[in-house]
Amino acid sequence: MSALAVKLEPLAVEVTFTDSMLRVVLADGRKVSSPLAWFPQLLNATPEQRRKWRLIGGGVGIHWETVDEDISVESLLAVK
Repeated sequence: MSALAVKLEPLAVEVTFTDSMLRVVLADGRKVSSPLAWFPQLLNATPEQRRKWRLIGGGVGIHWETVDEDISVESLLAVK
């Protein structure tokens, strides 16, 4: 008998902000925070623009139409 390894992609389910941080909740319960300084488009956006996000690819990424920004969950989990 052999086991088949299944790679599950981390998926975003919620996005919030503080004055200096982007916070993303993943479907598996993990919470990821990154400094807004890493994302100049979001750093310079208004709070209203930051709130206008949508999930893309079923949660593999996050898109902000008004500031033309896309962030993949995978990149948030990568060591910077």
